[in-house]
Amino acid sequence: MRVSKRASAVAAIAAVALVAAGCGGGDDSEENSGNADKTANGAITIDGTQPANPLLPSNTSETGGGDVLDWLWTGLINYPPGGGDPVNAVAESIDSTDAQTYTIKIKKGIKFHDGTEVQAKNFVDAWNFTANSANGQQQASFFSDIEGYADVHAEDPDGEEGPQKAPAPKAQTMSGLAVVDPYTFTVKLAAANSIFPVKLGYSAYYPMPDSFFAASNKDEWGKKPIGNGAVKFVSWTDNVEIKLTRFDDYTLDDKVKIKDVTVKLYQEDTAAYADLLANNLDFQQQVPSSSLAGEKWKADLGNRAMTVDIPVQQLIAFPIYDKRYQNKDLRRAVSLAINREEIASKIFFNTRKPSTSWAAPGTPGATGFDCTTCKYDPEGAKAALQAAGGFQGEMVLYYNADASHKDWMEAAAASIASTLGIQVRAEGMPTFAVFRQNIDGQKMTGPYRAGWQADYPNGENWLGPLYVTGGGSNDGKYSNPQVDALYQEGSRLADEKAAEAKFAEAIKIVDAEVPSIPVVSVTQQSGVSNRVTGVKTNWVGSIDLSTVELV
Repeated sequence: MRVSKRASAVAAIAAVALVAAGCGGGDDSEENSGNADKTANGAITIDGTQPANPLLPSNTSETGGGDVLDWLWTGLINYPPGGGDPVNAVAESIDSTDAQTYTIKIKKGIKFHDGTEVQAKNFVDAWNFTANSANGQQQASFFSDIEGYADVHAEDPDGEEGPQKAPAPKAQTMSGLAVVDPYTFTVKLAAANSIFPVKLGYSAYYPMPDSFFAASNKDEWGKKPIGNGAVKFVSWTDNVEIKLTRFDDYTLDDKVKIKDVTVKLYQEDTAAYADLLANNLDFQQQVPSSSLAGEKWKADLGNRAMTVDIPVQQLIAFPIYDKRYQNKDLRRAVSLAINREEIASKIFFNTRKPSTSWAAPGTPGATGFDCTTCKYDPEGAKAALQAAGGFQGEMVLYYNADASHKDWMEAAAASIASTLGIQVRAEGMPTFAVFRQNIDGQKMTGPYRAGWQADYPNGENWLGPLYVTGGGSNDGKYSNPQVDALYQEGSRLADEKAAEAKFAEAIKIVDAEVPSIPVVSVTQQSGVSNRVTGVKTNWVGSIDLSTVELV
């Protein structure tokens, strides 16, 4: 699987400097086959899902909103599609002599969509806001490496649902962040961390304009967000569409040629596919699983079909806050009872591969992430269920019904039921937004679909956010002090190989306790209309708007 590899410069204690070129999805050497005038004044429609929350980088941890954020904002670095070292975007340079204190210089003249200039303080203020526990932002844990994080992020003593309130943070800003001048800031980490620079292209690290901090209602601001990317926000009609338009004052290399973009928020992927076939939709990121049989989608689309390698796994997660799923033997039994090979072949027609690791295939720094519970082992599953004392009642597996998950979740439920001899069924929730609201509110009453798309190209990303206590996407509330300690040890090592070894140790514990179930790794099947040309995707499979032209 082609994924971005870790920048070799990050491993060195000397200077950490990312490639200085900008990152665009197109290839300037290719012949331009589009209609420039038509493109410059034209519009496209692409598919999407209703974001679970207002469009705030600090509080968005799902792809429905995350894709839109990545179009509206540009970060310090970008990850090239198809692999390769991260490249500087807003950053002019990211340097360190010890992998603990980093000096970040940003390019001059980059503007937010309200015309104000992006400066160092816009990064520092945004990071401090996200990290501060008083603001309740989902992405706070991404700043836990920075010195002073513990002072701004007070942990709730009995969890979010307990009666005790979290204490007020000791400080409002992290001591490890400092603005040097309008275009320079420094980041001091609590300890050396060789991986930190690779993270900086993720949306949690985006800059925020002064208007955000002045807004009394941050959620309302997030309904009309102001980013610094190649397109700017126009409007958002819930469950219908999000409209974007080209930002003509954008100065980086990945400029958008098309004028207007409509993100149509579908409730069913089959409806999106029908629009794609009729050329009423210009890009569908993943065609329905029902169109994969016999490669029907290729016959339907012809040269409009695209196959894309992406760093994604489909998983089933457990709500460990539910007492019924706190027994690791039960969780192990469920995992061993799923016939992944059958799901990959019969449901996905071999366009997916059975998971064998806790990270997507080819992920840099994920050596030793083997998933021993990913094999189909009926006898082992029955023995684990017996060790757990059985399971009473009906087990319901939940998924969002507005994407292609029904067939494979029902197949997983059937496999568990037939193998373990218990009552299991799959049930869809109407939209991804409703689904995520139940997950975020810790209201799930059974295992649920929990696909993971990498935030940055490193094995650490498949551990920290998902399985460390308080991790930004640790939705099931799994917690193990040994995992936390090993993660912290690895995160504070300047040598990347030593860090990877610690992460692998932590994953072995995760593997034994099965807080979630990797099911299949994903290859994406996309499609375009006959109205567009040159379309490419970014490193996680979303459309790269800078490549789109009209014919």
